[in-house]
Amino acid sequence: MPLSEAEALESLLADMGKTLSTAESCTGGLIGGALTAVPGSSGVYMGGIISYSNEAKTDLLGVNPETIQKYGAVSEQTASEMAAGAQRVFRTDAAIAVTGIAGPGGATPGKPVGLVYIAVADGPRTVVCRNVFGGDRDSVREQTVSTALEVMKELLEGKL
Repeated sequence: MPLSEAEALESLLADMGKTLSTAESCTGGLIGGALTAVPGSSGVYMGGIISYSNEAKTDLLGVNPETIQKYGAVSEQTASEMAAGAQRVFRTDAAIAVTGIAGPGGATPGKPVGLVYIAVADGPRTVVCRNVFGGDRDSVREQTVSTALEVMKELLEGKL
């Protein structure tokens, strides 16, 4: 578990006086788990939604069904709308959203196993990163958590 990455992110959020929420699909709560493993995380982490199904993405996070129909659940557009939904639901300054194909199945033409979109938002600004991670299902999920925490930190530090 990437505890040091979570600690670094939470320390930065605390220093900035900002709060964070998450919207997770392929990681199934692992990002929230990494964040809540840090003592005192309740000062910055407000909660998360595991939106594994398309219905959860639309009903709980407000992702437009047309976005999923046009671009797919695993897309830059869906990830961005998931992040906005998490910010809205939890009333946070920042959010992390991930959607992807952890495998071993689920690949489609143009969307291989290991494809993960990570959206990080800070206020109205959202950055979405496309990643293709290697390895088995557990490895893809672990790499997603690590990368998501690091990318969020970079956005807050003004590096993105």
